[in-house]
Amino acid sequence: MTAGSLGSQGFAYWAVGAATLLALFVASLFVGVGELAIGSLASDPEALRLIMISRLPRTLAALLAGSALAIAGLVMQTLARNRFVEPSTAGTAQSAALGILVVTLVWPDAALGWKAAGAAVTALAGTSIFLMLAHRLPPTQPFLVPLFGLVYGGVIGAAAIFAAWHLDLLQYLEVWMTGEFSGILRGRYELLWVAAALVVLAWWTADRLTMLSLGRDVSIGLGLNYAGMLRLGLVIVSAITALTVVVVGTIPFVGLVAPNIVSRFAGENLRHTLPWVAGGGAALVLACDIIGRLIRFPYEVPVGTILGVVGAVLFLVLLLGRSSND
Repeated sequence: MTAGSLGSQGFAYWAVGAATLLALFVASLFVGVGELAIGSLASDPEALRLIMISRLPRTLAALLAGSALAIAGLVMQTLARNRFVEPSTAGTAQSAALGILVVTLVWPDAALGWKAAGAAVTALAGTSIFLMLAHRLPPTQPFLVPLFGLVYGGVIGAAAIFAAWHLDLLQYLEVWMTGEFSGILRGRYELLWVAAALVVLAWWTADRLTMLSLGRDVSIGLGLNYAGMLRLGLVIVSAITALTVVVVGTIPFVGLVAPNIVSRFAGENLRHTLPWVAGGGAALVLACDIIGRLIRFPYEVPVGTILGVVGAVLFLVLLLGRSSND
């Protein structure tokens, strides 16, 4: 199905998608250890306080992180011109965690914003090196790029773990390497609104990103500032990844699964697919976070662990589906 045919049934698709996201949003507000009923919000001040301080920030953080990571994955795939890479499998998230470790060593009392800035710088460097090396791989072997990304990310992650172990900061690093929302409260997630602004920036430049995906020669021939657009895409991917790693930790596969599923039914035009990808990523993270809260109730399984399993299965399904179509 193409974007054009999607347009003829757009209202029905949008209604189903919006209803699903709204249902997950409401479910996320009322799932947790503390008992909470919708009727109590009007009469019980403690129930309203629980919603405003804990449940609503957590739900908004999951929604923002999911949509931003999905868009970061879509932009990353555009830059690499490969459908099977995303920030957590191409060294960006591992580079961001390494940056947080470096900032912590240099400036132990640094605020969260400064840690995010340091993480963004190292994520930008790590992603740039990945793209530079990935573009040297033979284009006739598309599966070499994600394979190289996994190895590259593994090497950076191993370097970060070795440094943390050597400095007795292994438990500290683990906080950034495993995504979870249990520590999200009001005042602890607001940096993710910057990631939301970057999603809007990606939507604003969607047509130019679509041209970028056609390759260097074609996009320059169409009048695109190829180098400038490449740099902007790198900044979007690196900043979104750094912000989500700093606030909630590393959440794998969102940027891989959501864009690939959407492209199967909505085509490749970023102007049409960006809202679907953002909504799909938000729904995926919200659903996995709810599952993580229910599967060992009253304890929690981190959303990064749930998505590691769910995302890996979906990744294999996408790979096998592509192979059979080829």
